[in-house]
Amino acid sequence: MESTLAALGGLLLRALPTFFIVLALHFYLKYVFFKPMQRVLDQRYAATEGAQEQARQSLERADAKAAEYEEAMRAARAEVYNAQEQLYRRLEEQRARDLEEARARAGETVRKARADIARDVEEARRTLAAEAGVLADQIVESVLSRRPA
Repeated sequence: MESTLAALGGLLLRALPTFFIVLALHFYLKYVFFKPMQRVLDQRYAATEGAQEQARQSLERADAKAAEYEEAMRAARAEVYNAQEQLYRRLEEQRARDLEEARARAGETVRKARADIARDVEEARRTLAAEAGVLADQIVESVLSRRPA
């Protein structure tokens, strides 16, 4: 057993330089290779996350602009519809005024025509009344001038 321990001690003594070299290599690689690589990976992750955050913010701004645009379009459409409605009302009012004026002119024309017809009828009556007497006299004279046969 003692020989095994002595062999183990010798083996351990010969392995110590390798152990220290591996330990030194571990710390060397950790600080020279892995730490800078981790820093680069962290920067890359931050840049990727930053780009994703910027893209998300850009999408939010685009959505806000689109909503603002839609609202502006709705407002513009409403304004156009209101303007059309006002124009339609003004045209309807103008049409109603024109129609009323036409009715008034037609009524005046009808009133004048009735007055003219009434004057013509009265004149025709006077003429007929005057001629009726003359015709009656002619008929009486014609009847009386006939002699029985």
